This record gives sequence, structure tokens and C-alpha cells, in this order.
Amino acid sequence: MRVQRCKGTRDLSPDEMARFRLIEAVFRDRCLRWGYQEVRTPTIEYLHLFTSAGTLTPSMLGRVYSFLDWDGWSGERVVLRPDGTIPIARLYIDTMADKGLARLFYVTNTFIFEETGKKTRERWQCGTELIGVNTPASDAELILLALEILNNLKLKNVTLRLSHAGLIKALLERLGLSLEEQARVFDRILDGDARALAGLRTEKPELDGILLPLLGLKGHSAGFLKNLKAISARSLPEFEPYLNNFIDVVGILENLGCKYQIDIASGAGFEYYTGIIFQLYSGREKIGGGGRYDALVPAMGGGDIPASGFALYIDRLMNSIEPEILRKPGGQSVLVRSEDDESIKEAFSVASRLRDAGYTVAFDLGNGEPADRRWLLDIRGKPPKYLLRDTVDSSQTEAQTPDEILTIIEEKSGHQDSLTKRSPSG
Repeated sequence: MRVQRCKGTRDLSPDEMARFRLIEAVFRDRCLRWGYQEVRTPTIEYLHLFTSAGTLTPSMLGRVYSFLDWDGWSGERVVLRPDGTIPIARLYIDTMADKGLARLFYVTNTFIFEETGKKTRERWQCGTELIGVNTPASDAELILLALEILNNLKLKNVTLRLSHAGLIKALLERLGLSLEEQARVFDRILDGDARALAGLRTEKPELDGILLPLLGLKGHSAGFLKNLKAISARSLPEFEPYLNNFIDVVGILENLGCKYQIDIASGAGFEYYTGIIFQLYSGREKIGGGGRYDALVPAMGGGDIPASGFALYIDRLMNSIEPEILRKPGGQSVLVRSEDDESIKEAFSVASRLRDAGYTVAFDLGNGEPADRRWLLDIRGKPPKYLLRDTVDSSQTEAQTPDEILTIIEEKSGHQDSLTKRSPSG
């Protein structure tokens, strides 16, 4: 019987892992440079963490992997985490609430059941959470950090779409919908149903001229929002704080030259969003998103602590990485060959020396030479002790010591910063 992979899961080949690690490395580097600290949470969490606070949309909650975790004769129902943010909020409440402001980031997998098995059930994401502050500048910081990461990954055709959960909720309330209907339509919007707002009307025709443009709100400037604020000021004063917040955030983005699209109906995300919502696309592929969720930490018993964050979807980003940025710098790979058993010890010693200098070194195990090796190093039992061949120009050079080998490789590879290359971190 053929052994098959579990439906909805995927294996990652060496090439795919190279893409994964590249995304992870760029993400970690940018986050650390912005002052964020890395954390990690368990794969298994209690189910009530995601249900008691109403933190997931019904659509998501109905697709979690849940099972009973027995403890003697009683047990708690647990889940494979379906979301990355909620466990971080729990971590903050458990161990960091007394520290106030926290800039945190993570790389993790999440699990969502998909009944056909044709779509991915395990999903990888990298995300950040900015906890303890609510200002337009903090919302703008997260958006700009996300865009900087994507820019460093050399992604093309990246677009930013903005919405506002507070404004959506105020719109639904003003439409005269029941609380149940408001929740249902809001969940549809957050699940990505762009048609959820279509066809909605108020019981007061005079409001349709104001509400309908807001329902279909699309634009590209803070001035567009200011015009809508002026139009709705008298009839819809409850919208003012949300529009003001929206205007303040996009104003910062504009001043920094950041391009965006306003699309109220594109608020896909999570039930816990309360403020700005942003989504990131590469072409038509959604590659990330985030927003403000000031009600999440309070709902989880953590006090009146505001927060916001975003996640980038590694699985989708891997498909968008251009091959050029995966190419290894020239001169980095060496294949070591020993002439006989007596020279094996020397081969291991020299290989270790080369690795400490920052090179990738493999042994020839007698099953053919990999085509991607720049250098071939033969270790012999007679003079000359080392023969180094450059596969680029087919030249061959004799050497007497490992230091001579390093000098030859560095000179021919064009590396000037030898001190950096000799560091153990490479």
C-alpha cells in the first residue's frame, strides 16, 4: 500500500524551504530593527480561549481542530491554534501585562479544518503584535513595517487596502438591523464576502443618500474621507470618531508617500477587530493583513489594554518570491574529496575550518559531483597536499595550508570583507 500525505497538508522541498527561510530571515531582521522581540506560543490551547471572548467568526470557529484533553476523569477541550494573535494576547496577559507597551513578533503555524482536503489545513504565518498603545502613529507603524518587509522580499505589484471595523459596525447599526443581523453581516464581511453590504437599505430614505456612498466607500486620499465626514456630520454624528481616526491614519501614510486604496467592504479579518483594518495583496493574491483590536485583551480578562497587529502568509509569499533573490552568492560552496582513508581526518578538519569561515562545505561520498559547487578541494596524502579547482574557469591551484585555501577562494570570489566571512555566523 502506498503511504500518502494527509489531505490538506504539504511537504516542503529543499527549494521551498529555502523560500520559507528567506521570508523568515527577512521578517525577523526587519522586526528586530524596528524594536520588536520574538515570542513563541504552544500549538495546543484551550478551546475557551477562542470562544469565551467571541474572538473568532462563526465560520472560523466551526472549522477548528478540537478534541478532549483528558486529565484523570475530567478534561478540558483543547484546539490546535486556529489563529496567531489570540495566543499572543494570552501570553501578554499571563506574563507581560505589568510591562505596559510590548512590541512582539512570531513565526508560527495555524490549523483550520477544510472538509474537502483540497485546501491547506496547516498554514504558516509570521506576525507582529503592538500591545499597550492606541494612536494613529502605532497603526501606521505596523502598516509601514509590513510594507518594508515585502519590499525587502522584492515582491512586485503589492497593494494596500484599508477599511475600518468601527465604521463598519456603526454603519450596520445605523441601518436599523437587529443585533443578530448586524453580527451576521459583520461576520460575512470579515470572512471576505464583499457582497455582504450590497442591497442593504435603511428604513429612512433620506439617509440612503449618505449611507449608501459609505457602504460602497472606495477612494485613495484622506481628502476623500474628509468630504464624506462633512456630508455626514449632521445626520450621522456617531460616525465622526471613526472617520477622524481613519483620516488620521491615512494622513500619516500619505505624508510618508505610502500608496493605498480605501475599500470599506474589504474588511476580511477577525471578529476582534475594532479599528483600522488593512489587507496586503501581491497582484490578486492576498498575502497578509491586520488591524486594531482594542477589545481583545479586555475581553480575555487582561484589563483595558489596546492592541493591534498583522500577519503575513508564508505559504502564499513562497509562491511570489522571485528566483533571483534565492541565488547564493558566488564562491560559497565547496566540495571536499579525500584521496584515501588516511586523509579523511584531515578532510574533516579542513571542512570545519572552511565552515567557520562562512562557507558551505560538503563531502564527496562517491556518488557523483553536485553541479552547483563552485569549488572542488582534493586532499591528498602526498605533495601538493591540497588541490583546489575553480569550476567557473576550470583553473587549478595548489595550496599547503587551509589559510592558503581561504585566501585563494576569497581573492577569486571577489570578497573584500574577509573579517565578516570568517565569523562563525557567516
